[in-house]
Formats: sequence, C-alpha cells, structure tokens
Amino acid sequence: MENLFINYYESISIILFGIGFSILLLHRNLIRKIIGMNIMDVSIFLYLAVKGYISGREVPIVEENIHMGLDYYINPLPGGLVLTGIVVSVCMTAFALGLVKKYYEKYQTLDLDDDFFRKGS
Repeated sequence: MENLFINYYESISIILFGIGFSILLLHRNLIRKIIGMNIMDVSIFLYLAVKGYISGREVPIVEENIHMGLDYYINPLPGGLVLTGIVVSVCMTAFALGLVKKYYEKYQTLDLDDDFFRKGS
C-alpha cells in the first residue's frame, strides 16, 4: 500500500486509463467514446513520461563535446515515444470526428442504441 503513494503518478495514470476504458465500453454516444479514447491516450503518455524521467539527470544534449557518461543523462526514447504518440492521437481523433460527422449526416444520431440502427435502414 505504501508503494501506491510513492508512485502516485503511475497510480494516477492507471486510474485515468480505467476511467477512459470504462467510458469507451459503457457509453453509447460516439463523441463520449472518442473522449474516453483520448483519456486513455493521455494516461499512457503520462505513464511513459514518468517512467522516462530520472531525478538528478540532464537532457541528453551534448554541447562542446563534453561527455559526462551515460549515468549523467536520461533516456530520450520515452520522450520521443510520447511526442510521436501525441501526433498519432491527434490524427486519430480528427479522423474519428470526421467519421462521426459523416455518420451524423447520414443517420441523424450519435447514439449507438438508437432504433434506426436496429431496423437496418
């Protein structure tokens, strides 16, 4: 139980992922599903950013050929993954919103439980 309070950023990211996943599963509105998906994305970015940061170390930018050793720098891979993930997440959200707009124009509803979908139109 004490590790829960020491690693509170990881705990918050897991809770956010659970909230986003439950929104994605339980709500029938397409806009709410997209919001749940975005909450899940943010929780993964938070987790990667927290795991990539090491207290007391510097960003791996070498100036004037000074090399302090590998123990002096943080790993740049999680930061790159977060930036790439943000770009992919924004593109995926824009595409999903475009699809939702087309569905609304055709069916005049955003609810997946609407009777119009059950009739087969």
